[in-house]
Amino acid sequence: MTSVTDAVAEAHRREWAYVLAATVRVTRDLDEAEEAVQDAYLQALTRWAADGVPDRPGAWLTTVARRSALNGVRHREVLRRKLPLLVEPDVEEPPEPAGPIPDDRLRLVFTCCHPALAQAAQIALTLRLVCGVATADIAHAFLVPEPTMAARLTRAKKKIAAARIPYAVPAAEELPSRVSVVLTVLHLLYSAGHTAPSGDDLVRDELTGRALDLARMLRALLPADTEVAGLLALLLVHQARRATRTDDAGRLLRLADQDRSRWDTAMIAEADRLVVEALEGGPPGRFGVQAAIAALHAQAPGYAETDWPQILTLYDVLLRLWPSPVVALNRAVALAMVDGPAAALGEIARLEADGRLAGYRYLPATKADLLHRLGRDAEAADAYRAALALSDNAVEQEFLAARLSGG
Repeated sequence: MTSVTDAVAEAHRREWAYVLAATVRVTRDLDEAEEAVQDAYLQALTRWAADGVPDRPGAWLTTVARRSALNGVRHREVLRRKLPLLVEPDVEEPPEPAGPIPDDRLRLVFTCCHPALAQAAQIALTLRLVCGVATADIAHAFLVPEPTMAARLTRAKKKIAAARIPYAVPAAEELPSRVSVVLTVLHLLYSAGHTAPSGDDLVRDELTGRALDLARMLRALLPADTEVAGLLALLLVHQARRATRTDDAGRLLRLADQDRSRWDTAMIAEADRLVVEALEGGPPGRFGVQAAIAALHAQAPGYAETDWPQILTLYDVLLRLWPSPVVALNRAVALAMVDGPAAALGEIARLEADGRLAGYRYLPATKADLLHRLGRDAEAADAYRAALALSDNAVEQEFLAARLSGG
């Protein structure tokens, strides 16, 4: 790619959500806003090639997209009111919204997570609009064909327009009905960046950074919500380990092989305070317990010194709060450290029979590791091949291939 296309691609990764969120404030219509933003990026390809890449690409894109959107709004008003406004259309750009969190992206998250939409639609729409995730990738995550997901997203946007759902952070009494989904969305957003489902890089920093920013904003909006504290703590612990998840050559390093002296101790200390707050502030919630598990990993001086019995107990609690097969799989890893890999293989067999993780690469990868630890290397190799076939990330593929070859 040229330097201009590189710059536009980088601006798309980093600025899409900001530009779209600022433009929605003008149009109050998601389809129109998306169209204006896409047009701004197209204009950038030619204008930046002629004039040079601006110092603040996001600001340039926002100005162009909002101007285009405002022209569209004015055009509609002119058509509606006809001739008198052809001379001096009176449509003005809407004022900056008031509120405790003056951030367009968070308002966009709350708009997408409106209870009028089905929860799956809320999550998919937020991933598309706030994260800029391609429709094809969202369809892949939901295990549906791309046209099906495209139709779902279109229906969700039309429902927002038809129901005149306001583009605003809801009132305090409305928050409880949306916060749970918002937390799930932010967790998914961080997860999509923490381990990219496809591509050449293990981490997408723009997504993890965006999720962490939004989690901090949510914490400022809801300081007494223990689950918000738990989610922020969970993201902080993962972020603290970010630099050690690959070696200098970009190869994946397992938790057991990471250099703990390079973990961000300030982030871990902040997470520890939030975990205490999350667990002492009321009945434990899903994110508070997950954060407590992550914090125990971070506090251990080494992998072997990890408090695996306590982690296993916490997974039992988490499984009651959130009976997910993914949680059951993670619990199996802790069980292997407490009772040995043979005990964990029994749990793996139950998950295989369950079938809900049939396309989940970490199921055969975990099974392979357990079989390898039991010396059943031929069976482990079969499991590694199965995991390799399900992975679309180059870094994970390299890791699995190395394990398959005995590395």
